[in-house]
Amino acid sequence: MEKNAKIFVAGHRGMVGSSILRSLKIKGYDNILTRTRQELDLLDQTAVATFLQQENPTFIYIAGAKVGGIQANNTYRADFIYQNLQIECNLIHGAHLAGVERLLFLGSSCIYPRESPQPIKEEYLLTGPLEPTNEPYAIAKIAGIKLCESYNRQFGHRYISAMPTNLYGPNDNYDLNNSHVLPALLRKAHEAVKRGDKALQVWGSGKPMREFLYVDDMADASTFLMEREDIVDGVYNIGTGSDVSIKELAKIVTSTVGYSGNILFDTSKPDGMPRKLLDVRRMAKLGWVSTVSLEAGIKLAYDAYLASLSQ
Repeated sequence: MEKNAKIFVAGHRGMVGSSILRSLKIKGYDNILTRTRQELDLLDQTAVATFLQQENPTFIYIAGAKVGGIQANNTYRADFIYQNLQIECNLIHGAHLAGVERLLFLGSSCIYPRESPQPIKEEYLLTGPLEPTNEPYAIAKIAGIKLCESYNRQFGHRYISAMPTNLYGPNDNYDLNNSHVLPALLRKAHEAVKRGDKALQVWGSGKPMREFLYVDDMADASTFLMEREDIVDGVYNIGTGSDVSIKELAKIVTSTVGYSGNILFDTSKPDGMPRKLLDVRRMAKLGWVSTVSLEAGIKLAYDAYLASLSQ
């Protein structure tokens, strides 16, 4: 990418989009397009197509999406499949109509089968049933991958798909009704310290294994892929290559926050997939690896959360 290339970051106010925006600016890209939801509704096909044809960006990052944890995914199933399908269809087809040749679609590791061999390789996509609790969201993301693949094959575009593992960091969602496990734990532990609670309740058994990636690492990987002229197609797993149990995660979070009470696991709540560790060798062979450790990342995320409370 040339430093003065026009780049549109869709979803720039979210955790992922805002991190991509920071990463681009740090790397010296200064011709960046952004639009708030009020300025451009990504669910509006006509508005998106008109915007892209008028602005004619050279590169597009699709970070705009409806996201949430197990409870939100399982409760608002129609919202998750409809809104994500609509957003990606509008942006990918709109990019095609506007003649945009380079695009990065950000998916999710939940696209892979529930019982995938571990670590999960990119080629395991569509080889088995999905995790039921987030199936609608996963199907929408799979559709986005296939949209990119199909537009590449039919029209000769260079649209690529990045599949990050569980992300966390600044601008995360800390709403306990629809957040992911790590930000939920951070908030719960922080509030437990303030109240002086003797016990902290965590959803599920604590046994599932999960991989976590600091969002700035994800942003760096995204731009790494976009800058590589030899990468024109395909799916790329983005992660750390290592995982921890939810029980271990809870211990790291409570230690970071300074909570010393008991950790109780509510086994009446769903666990989700038993394990979800990505095989990241494809990215490693290209020359990219994550740099932020889980402990350091959680400390950075907690500092950002505390800063948000004072705003």
